[in-house]
Amino acid sequence: MFSRPALTLAAVLALGACGAQPTQNAAAPASQAPTATTTTGAAPSASAGAALTITDPWVKTVKKGMTAAFGTLVNDTDADIAVVAGTSPLSPKVELHEVVEADGKMVMRPKEGGFVVPARGTHELKPGGDHIMLMGVTGEVQPGARIPFTLTVKDGAPLEFTAVGKDFAGAKEDYQPGAGH
Repeated sequence: MFSRPALTLAAVLALGACGAQPTQNAAAPASQAPTATTTTGAAPSASAGAALTITDPWVKTVKKGMTAAFGTLVNDTDADIAVVAGTSPLSPKVELHEVVEADGKMVMRPKEGGFVVPARGTHELKPGGDHIMLMGVTGEVQPGARIPFTLTVKDGAPLEFTAVGKDFAGAKEDYQPGAGH
């Protein structure tokens, strides 16, 4: 059916795609994948040899009020790492949140103890799940905006990264006051 050169080319292209980049967050449409995953534009985020990094960090666009940041935290050590707080110049109040069912509906709330990234594992921050909540944002987040963050790690070096502003309608989350918060 197919010529040998065509099959060889297909195999080479398929193998080349396997190790190209980490997969993006399934919640973000492919057209909205971050163009950069670090403060320097290289992947993964954080300095070489860092215990904790983040891939595909992004922030939901917003004019004012609240928004949230997402990505995948990656732990390359042999011990669990706890992320206990976060900061960003975009917001005077940043909290680590989870989405849980309460009284028959899904609600956001601060995640007690923060995010634990298992040894040699990952922890996904995604719409409708764990996320970094920004309240009282001080400026509009437009598509492509670069938003700096610092995550505080219990007993470890902080993780500094830049997330990219992305439009996202997704699972109809509403990160505004009174939205089950």
